[in-house]
Amino acid sequence: MDKIRMATKSVDSIEETFGRFPGHRRAHARGKTFRGIFTGSGAAAEWTKAAHFKRGEVAASIRFSHFSPDPTWADAMSPVKGMAVQLGGNGEEELNIVGVTSPVFFASTPETFVEILEVTRSVSKGRPNLHTLMALLKDFPESRAMLEAVKKFQAPAGFSAGLYHSIHAYYFVGEGKRQPIKYVWEPVDGVKGLSAMELASLPIGFYEVQIEDRLAVSPVRFRLLVILGEPDDPTDDPTKEWPSDRKTAVLGELTILKEDPAVDALLFDPTVVAAGIECSEDPVLRFRSPAYRASFERRSAEIGEQ
Repeated sequence: MDKIRMATKSVDSIEETFGRFPGHRRAHARGKTFRGIFTGSGAAAEWTKAAHFKRGEVAASIRFSHFSPDPTWADAMSPVKGMAVQLGGNGEEELNIVGVTSPVFFASTPETFVEILEVTRSVSKGRPNLHTLMALLKDFPESRAMLEAVKKFQAPAGFSAGLYHSIHAYYFVGEGKRQPIKYVWEPVDGVKGLSAMELASLPIGFYEVQIEDRLAVSPVRFRLLVILGEPDDPTDDPTKEWPSDRKTAVLGELTILKEDPAVDALLFDPTVVAAGIECSEDPVLRFRSPAYRASFERRSAEIGEQ
Protein backbone atom coordinates (compact mmCIF):
# COMPACT_ATOMS: atom_id res chain seq x y z
CA MET A 1 0.00 0.00 0.00
CA ASP A 2 1.44 3.41 -0.96
CA LYS A 3 2.02 6.18 1.60
CA ILE A 4 -1.00 8.26 0.62
CA ARG A 5 -3.43 5.34 0.87
CA MET A 6 -1.89 4.21 4.16
CA ALA A 7 -2.15 7.74 5.54
CA THR A 8 -5.81 7.98 4.55
CA LYS A 9 -6.47 4.57 6.08
CA SER A 10 -4.81 5.59 9.34
CA VAL A 11 -6.91 8.75 9.65
CA ASP A 12 -10.05 6.76 8.81
CA SER A 13 -9.12 4.22 11.49
CA ILE A 14 -8.62 6.94 14.11
CA GLU A 15 -12.06 8.37 13.34
CA GLU A 16 -13.71 4.94 13.36
CA THR A 17 -12.04 4.01 16.65
CA PHE A 18 -12.24 7.20 18.70
CA GLY A 19 -15.00 9.13 16.95
CA ARG A 20 -15.09 12.10 14.61
CA PHE A 21 -14.73 15.57 16.10
CA PRO A 22 -15.09 18.19 13.34
CA GLY A 23 -12.54 20.98 13.44
CA HIS A 24 -10.11 19.04 15.64
CA ARG A 25 -6.84 17.29 14.84
CA ARG A 26 -7.20 13.51 14.49
CA ALA A 27 -4.53 13.05 17.18
CA HIS A 28 -3.62 15.39 20.03
CA ALA A 29 -7.05 16.94 19.51
CA ARG A 30 -7.09 19.30 22.49
CA GLY A 31 -4.33 21.80 23.15
CA LYS A 32 -3.15 25.36 23.68
CA THR A 33 -1.07 27.55 21.35
CA PHE A 34 1.50 30.30 21.86
CA ARG A 35 4.08 32.57 20.26
CA GLY A 36 7.65 33.03 21.36
CA ILE A 37 11.30 33.37 20.40
CA PHE A 38 14.06 30.79 20.04
CA THR A 39 17.61 31.93 20.74
CA GLY A 40 20.27 29.71 19.21
CA SER A 41 23.45 28.95 21.14
CA GLY A 42 25.68 28.33 18.14
CA ALA A 43 26.71 24.94 19.58
CA ALA A 44 25.31 23.04 16.58
CA ALA A 45 27.88 24.56 14.18
CA GLU A 46 30.13 21.56 14.73
CA TRP A 47 27.60 19.27 13.03
CA THR A 48 25.22 21.35 10.88
CA LYS A 49 24.82 24.67 9.08
CA ALA A 50 21.12 24.89 10.10
CA ALA A 51 20.42 28.61 10.43
CA HIS A 52 17.96 28.25 13.31
CA PHE A 53 20.69 27.02 15.66
CA LYS A 54 23.19 29.80 14.96
CA ARG A 55 23.60 32.57 17.51
CA GLY A 56 20.60 34.85 17.24
CA GLU A 57 16.83 34.89 17.53
CA VAL A 58 14.11 33.34 15.39
CA ALA A 59 10.32 33.47 15.75
CA ALA A 60 8.65 30.42 17.31
CA SER A 61 5.10 29.04 17.27
CA ILE A 62 4.21 26.50 19.97
CA ARG A 63 1.38 24.06 20.61
CA PHE A 64 0.99 21.97 23.78
CA SER A 65 -1.49 19.10 23.68
CA HIS A 66 -2.97 15.93 25.16
CA PHE A 67 -2.31 12.80 23.07
CA SER A 68 -5.92 11.61 22.77
CA PRO A 69 -7.81 11.94 19.44
CA ASP A 70 -10.92 12.57 21.58
CA PRO A 71 -10.99 16.16 22.93
CA THR A 72 -13.52 15.18 25.61
CA TRP A 73 -11.11 12.84 27.43
CA ALA A 74 -10.15 14.01 30.90
CA ASP A 75 -6.59 15.28 31.34
CA ALA A 76 -5.75 12.20 33.42
CA MET A 77 -6.78 9.88 30.57
CA SER A 78 -4.10 11.44 28.36
CA PRO A 79 -1.00 11.15 30.57
CA VAL A 80 1.29 11.61 27.56
CA LYS A 81 1.49 15.28 26.57
CA GLY A 82 2.81 16.86 23.39
CA MET A 83 4.85 19.93 22.50
CA ALA A 84 5.11 21.00 18.86
CA VAL A 85 7.36 23.90 17.89
CA GLN A 86 7.77 25.63 14.53
CA LEU A 87 10.86 27.81 14.21
CA GLY A 88 10.75 30.42 11.47
CA GLY A 89 7.74 30.67 9.18
CA ASN A 90 6.08 33.77 7.70
CA GLY A 91 8.34 33.59 4.68
CA GLU A 92 11.41 32.35 6.54
CA GLU A 93 12.80 28.81 6.37
CA GLU A 94 10.77 26.56 8.68
CA LEU A 95 11.95 23.88 11.09
CA ASN A 96 9.46 21.81 13.08
CA ILE A 97 10.53 20.04 16.27
CA VAL A 98 7.77 17.87 17.72
CA GLY A 99 8.05 16.05 21.05
CA VAL A 100 6.02 14.03 23.56
CA THR A 101 6.58 13.11 27.19
CA SER A 102 7.26 9.46 26.33
CA PRO A 103 10.77 8.67 25.02
CA VAL A 104 9.44 6.00 22.63
CA PHE A 105 6.45 5.28 20.37
CA PHE A 106 4.22 2.19 20.47
CA ALA A 107 4.59 1.09 16.82
CA SER A 108 7.67 0.66 14.63
CA THR A 109 5.82 0.78 11.29
CA PRO A 110 2.70 2.47 9.89
CA GLU A 111 1.20 -0.97 9.29
CA THR A 112 1.46 -1.90 12.97
CA PHE A 113 0.02 1.48 13.96
CA VAL A 114 -3.08 0.86 11.83
CA GLU A 115 -3.33 -2.74 13.04
CA ILE A 116 -3.37 -1.59 16.68
CA LEU A 117 -6.15 0.88 15.88
CA GLU A 118 -8.20 -1.78 14.13
CA VAL A 119 -7.79 -4.27 16.99
CA THR A 120 -8.79 -1.55 19.45
CA ARG A 121 -11.93 -0.82 17.47
CA SER A 122 -12.86 -4.49 17.18
CA VAL A 123 -12.79 -5.15 20.94
CA SER A 124 -14.16 -1.84 22.20
CA LYS A 125 -17.77 -1.26 23.10
CA GLY A 126 -18.22 2.36 22.17
CA ARG A 127 -15.22 4.69 22.18
CA PRO A 128 -12.13 3.15 23.86
CA ASN A 129 -10.45 4.60 26.93
CA LEU A 130 -6.87 4.64 28.16
CA HIS A 131 -7.22 1.34 30.03
CA THR A 132 -8.45 -0.43 26.88
CA LEU A 133 -5.45 0.84 24.91
CA MET A 134 -2.91 -0.15 27.57
CA ALA A 135 -4.34 -3.67 27.81
CA LEU A 136 -4.25 -4.17 24.04
CA LEU A 137 -0.71 -2.89 23.61
CA LYS A 138 0.56 -5.77 25.76
CA ASP A 139 -0.18 -8.10 22.84
CA PHE A 140 2.22 -6.20 20.56
CA PRO A 141 5.88 -6.91 21.48
CA GLU A 142 7.17 -3.67 19.96
CA SER A 143 4.76 -1.68 22.16
CA ARG A 144 6.17 -3.00 25.42
CA ALA A 145 8.96 -0.42 25.60
CA MET A 146 6.40 2.38 25.61
CA LEU A 147 4.28 0.57 28.20
CA GLU A 148 7.32 0.28 30.46
CA ALA A 149 8.15 3.94 29.89
CA VAL A 150 4.62 5.02 30.78
CA LYS A 151 4.78 2.95 33.98
CA LYS A 152 8.00 4.67 35.04
CA PHE A 153 7.33 8.29 34.24
CA GLN A 154 4.93 10.60 36.00
CA ALA A 155 2.59 12.78 34.00
CA PRO A 156 3.97 16.33 34.10
CA ALA A 157 2.57 18.73 36.68
CA GLY A 158 1.73 21.07 33.82
CA PHE A 159 2.51 21.66 30.15
CA SER A 160 5.40 23.87 31.28
CA ALA A 161 6.86 21.12 33.52
CA GLY A 162 7.29 18.25 31.05
CA LEU A 163 10.33 16.75 29.31
CA TYR A 164 9.44 16.34 25.63
CA HIS A 165 11.26 13.80 23.41
CA SER A 166 11.35 13.87 19.61
CA ILE A 167 11.05 10.02 19.57
CA HIS A 168 12.30 10.00 15.97
CA ALA A 169 15.93 10.33 14.95
CA TYR A 170 17.29 12.88 12.48
CA TYR A 171 20.69 13.63 10.97
CA PHE A 172 22.75 16.77 11.28
CA VAL A 173 24.63 17.07 7.99
CA GLY A 174 27.81 19.03 7.36
CA GLU A 175 31.15 18.66 5.57
CA GLY A 176 30.38 15.17 4.35
CA LYS A 177 29.38 13.89 7.80
CA ARG A 178 25.98 12.73 9.06
CA GLN A 179 25.52 12.86 12.83
CA PRO A 180 22.44 10.97 14.11
CA ILE A 181 20.53 13.00 16.70
CA LYS A 182 17.36 13.20 18.71
CA TYR A 183 15.84 16.32 20.27
CA VAL A 184 14.62 16.96 23.82
CA TRP A 185 12.77 20.03 25.12
CA GLU A 186 13.76 20.54 28.78
CA PRO A 187 11.90 23.05 31.01
CA VAL A 188 14.22 25.65 32.53
CA ASP A 189 12.09 25.64 35.70
CA GLY A 190 12.73 21.90 36.06
CA VAL A 191 10.73 18.75 35.37
CA LYS A 192 7.88 18.24 37.83
CA GLY A 193 5.55 15.22 37.93
CA LEU A 194 2.25 14.22 39.49
CA SER A 195 1.45 11.12 41.50
CA ALA A 196 -1.26 8.82 40.16
CA MET A 197 -3.63 10.13 42.82
CA GLU A 198 -2.88 13.76 41.97
CA LEU A 199 -3.35 13.09 38.26
CA ALA A 200 -6.68 11.32 38.79
CA SER A 201 -8.05 14.29 40.72
CA LEU A 202 -7.43 16.86 37.97
CA PRO A 203 -10.41 18.60 36.34
CA ILE A 204 -10.61 18.66 32.55
CA GLY A 205 -8.69 21.65 31.24
CA PHE A 206 -6.26 21.77 34.18
CA TYR A 207 -3.18 21.79 31.93
CA GLU A 208 -4.48 24.66 29.83
CA VAL A 209 -5.17 26.74 32.95
CA GLN A 210 -1.80 25.79 34.47
CA ILE A 211 0.25 27.19 31.62
CA GLU A 212 -1.92 30.31 31.38
CA ASP A 213 -1.31 30.97 35.09
CA ARG A 214 2.41 30.24 34.77
CA LEU A 215 2.78 32.53 31.76
CA ALA A 216 1.01 35.34 33.63
CA VAL A 217 3.93 35.35 36.09
CA SER A 218 6.79 35.41 33.56
CA PRO A 219 7.79 33.91 30.18
CA VAL A 220 8.03 30.10 30.07
CA ARG A 221 11.41 28.80 28.94
CA PHE A 222 12.67 25.50 27.54
CA ARG A 223 16.18 24.45 26.59
CA LEU A 224 16.53 22.54 23.34
CA LEU A 225 18.91 19.63 23.90
CA VAL A 226 20.34 17.42 21.19
CA ILE A 227 21.27 13.80 21.94
CA LEU A 228 24.24 12.69 19.84
CA GLY A 229 23.79 9.15 18.60
CA GLU A 230 26.55 6.62 18.05
CA PRO A 231 26.95 4.25 15.06
CA ASP A 232 25.00 1.35 16.61
CA ASP A 233 22.07 3.44 17.84
CA PRO A 234 18.87 2.62 15.91
CA THR A 235 17.66 5.48 13.71
CA ASP A 236 14.83 3.60 11.99
CA ASP A 237 12.74 2.40 14.96
CA PRO A 238 10.89 4.84 17.27
CA THR A 239 10.07 2.04 19.75
CA LYS A 240 13.75 1.79 20.77
CA GLU A 241 15.33 4.25 23.17
CA TRP A 242 18.99 5.21 22.90
CA PRO A 243 21.31 4.54 25.87
CA SER A 244 21.11 7.18 28.59
CA ASP A 245 24.87 7.87 28.55
CA ARG A 246 24.89 9.51 25.11
CA LYS A 247 26.49 12.95 24.89
CA THR A 248 24.22 15.97 24.69
CA ALA A 249 24.53 19.64 23.78
CA VAL A 250 22.32 22.69 24.29
CA LEU A 251 21.20 24.08 20.93
CA GLY A 252 19.40 27.09 22.36
CA GLU A 253 16.53 28.33 24.48
CA LEU A 254 12.85 28.78 23.68
CA THR A 255 11.04 31.67 25.38
CA ILE A 256 7.24 31.44 25.30
CA LEU A 257 5.80 34.94 25.47
CA LYS A 258 2.06 34.96 24.84
CA GLU A 259 -0.96 32.87 23.93
CA ASP A 260 -2.05 33.02 20.28
CA PRO A 261 -5.05 30.93 19.11
CA ALA A 262 -4.07 31.59 15.47
CA VAL A 263 -1.14 29.18 15.88
CA ASP A 264 -3.62 26.30 16.07
CA ALA A 265 -4.12 26.59 12.31
CA LEU A 266 -0.50 25.56 11.64
CA LEU A 267 0.55 22.11 10.44
CA PHE A 268 3.38 20.88 12.68
CA ASP A 269 4.76 18.28 10.25
CA PRO A 270 7.86 16.74 11.92
CA THR A 271 9.43 15.98 8.53
CA VAL A 272 9.79 19.71 7.78
CA VAL A 273 13.49 20.28 8.43
CA ALA A 274 15.96 23.04 7.58
CA ALA A 275 18.99 22.93 5.32
CA GLY A 276 21.68 20.99 7.15
CA ILE A 277 19.19 18.55 8.71
CA GLU A 278 17.77 15.33 7.24
CA CYS A 279 15.01 12.95 8.32
CA SER A 280 16.13 9.46 9.31
CA GLU A 281 15.02 6.22 7.68
CA ASP A 282 12.31 5.77 10.35
CA PRO A 283 9.17 4.65 8.45
CA VAL A 284 6.83 6.09 11.08
CA LEU A 285 8.50 9.51 10.80
CA ARG A 286 8.20 9.50 7.01
CA PHE A 287 4.58 8.32 7.28
CA ARG A 288 3.64 11.23 9.50
CA SER A 289 3.84 13.79 6.70
CA PRO A 290 1.02 12.37 4.52
CA ALA A 291 -0.98 11.40 7.62
CA TYR A 292 -0.72 14.91 9.09
CA ARG A 293 -1.64 16.34 5.69
CA ALA A 294 -4.75 14.15 5.45
CA SER A 295 -5.84 15.21 8.94
CA PHE A 296 -5.06 18.86 8.21
CA GLU A 297 -7.12 18.89 5.01
CA ARG A 298 -10.14 17.34 6.73
CA ARG A 299 -9.89 19.72 9.67
CA SER A 300 -9.52 22.76 7.40
CA ALA A 301 -12.56 21.74 5.34
CA GLU A 302 -14.63 21.25 8.50
CA ILE A 303 -13.63 24.65 9.89
CA GLY A 304 -14.55 26.23 6.55
CA GLU A 305 -18.03 24.70 6.77
CA GLN A 306 -18.70 26.12 10.24
